Amino acid sequence: MKFFIDTANIDEIKEINSWGVLSGVTTNPSLIAKSGEVFEDVIQEISEIVDGDISAEVISTDLDGILQEARELAKISKNIVIKIPMIEEGLKAVSILSKEGIRTNVTLIFSVSQALLAANAGATFVSPFMGRLDDIGKSGIELVEDISYIFDIYGYDTEIIAASIRHINHVELVAKSGADIGTIPYKIFKEMIKHDLTQSGLEKFLEDFKNVKTKER
Repeated sequence: MKFFIDTANIDEIKEINSWGVLSGVTTNPSLIAKSGEVFEDVIQEISEIVDGDISAEVISTDLDGILQEARELAKISKNIVIKIPMIEEGLKAVSILSKEGIRTNVTLIFSVSQALLAANAGATFVSPFMGRLDDIGKSGIELVEDISYIFDIYGYDTEIIAASIRHINHVELVAKSGADIGTIPYKIFKEMIKHDLTQSGLEKFLEDFKNVKTKER
C-alpha cells in the first residue's frame, strides 16, 4: 500500500517526504484555506517537493467551470491529479478529462455505487471517506473492502485512496482491506513511527553500549 499525506502545510510535507515513504499528496480547499496561501502557489510548491501524485481540487460545481479549472491546474505539473466531487457534473467532467489524458481523483465517495460510477467514467482514483462514515455509525472500512473486492472482480484500473483516516488502527485496517493508497494526516504519520517498546529498547541499547569497548577515533 502506498502512502500519501493529506495536508497543504509545506513544512509537514517536507518533513514526511524526508522519511522516504511518500508517494503523493492530497489537498482540498479547506486544507489550503488553513495555510493562508494562494491556492496555485501552494500546489506549485508541493509539486516541487514531492515526486508523486498531487491531488488538487476544483471548486466549481458546473461542468464548464470544472473543466476550466482542471485544465489550468493540470498545466502546473505532470504530477497533478484533478480532485473532483462525486456529483453529476463531476462525472461528466471526469469522462471528458480522462479522454484528454488528464488524471482525476473522484472525492467524497460514500457508497460502492458512487465508486463504480466514478470508475466507469474513467477516474484514475476514487476516495472513499472512512472517518466520516464512522462518524455517522457506518463502517468506513467495510466500504473500502467492498470497493476493493468489486474492483478486483471486474478488473478496474481505478485505484482506491482510503481517505479521512483518523487513527493508527485505520491505517492497519486499510492495509488489510486491499486499498491501493492510504492518505494520512501529518499527526498520524508522527504516531505511526512511535512505539513504547521501541523507545525503551533504544534506551537500553544505548545504555549498554556505554560499556562496549570501541576503537579510538
